[in-house]
Amino acid sequence: MQQAPAALAVALALTATACGAAGERAADRPAGTPSGTVRSPAALPPALTPGQARAALITAGDLGEAWEPTRGAATWRDEVLKTASEGTARDGCRRLLDALYTEDLFGGSAAAAPRATAALDDTDTGAQLHYRITSYRAADLNRTLAWLATLPDTCGHVGTRAAGAAREVRVTALTPPETGDARVGLRVTVRDTAATEDGTLTVDVIAVRIGDDALSLTHGTLGTPSGTATRTATETGTARLTEARRQGRAQV
Repeated sequence: MQQAPAALAVALALTATACGAAGERAADRPAGTPSGTVRSPAALPPALTPGQARAALITAGDLGEAWEPTRGAATWRDEVLKTASEGTARDGCRRLLDALYTEDLFGGSAAAAPRATAALDDTDTGAQLHYRITSYRAADLNRTLAWLATLPDTCGHVGTRAAGAAREVRVTALTPPETGDARVGLRVTVRDTAATEDGTLTVDVIAVRIGDDALSLTHGTLGTPSGTATRTATETGTARLTEARRQGRAQV
């Protein structure tokens, strides 16, 4: 029941910000340059310094006593996410699963590399939360958000088979907190159709743009991720990224 409101919220946010982003970035793009053309690093907006980006990260203390810095990648990364991606023929779905496996929602180019990252474990439930700060052009960040928003329709339900396992992948919209300039949320579930017990992996995905910076998080577990932890990470992270951007402008 949340899919339509979430999609509408994303569409409204992206529509509102696209006009502003187009005006703000018009001077950065030579006339007649196609949107897909790779531009020189000089055309990129000023990025956060490493210190500013680290200051915008969330910490285990923000989420509660059960959380701590990660001790390593969760076993379901290779066992479920990677194998599901390898068995998926549909391009959009495979791109999403690949992005979840690598934690790289905004692309693999050096220009879009994350400025700072954090990985946290919930010792009570086995959940793992990965959090990233990325600096890039607002228009490019918006394109990623727009693509993510299409996935409940284009990759809503698909079957995969790899490494001898048949799995069912579902992608639904998830309503994110009303933060930042534009935002999108997804819930991705991967279920082993042959399992006698419920071993469904669920990954909640949130991405929020603030100007030419963005935060992204994936919160996954063999069960149901805590909505409270996801919301806290999103709201706390947005506030810190906003403050880091403010301090960065004040120092210029």
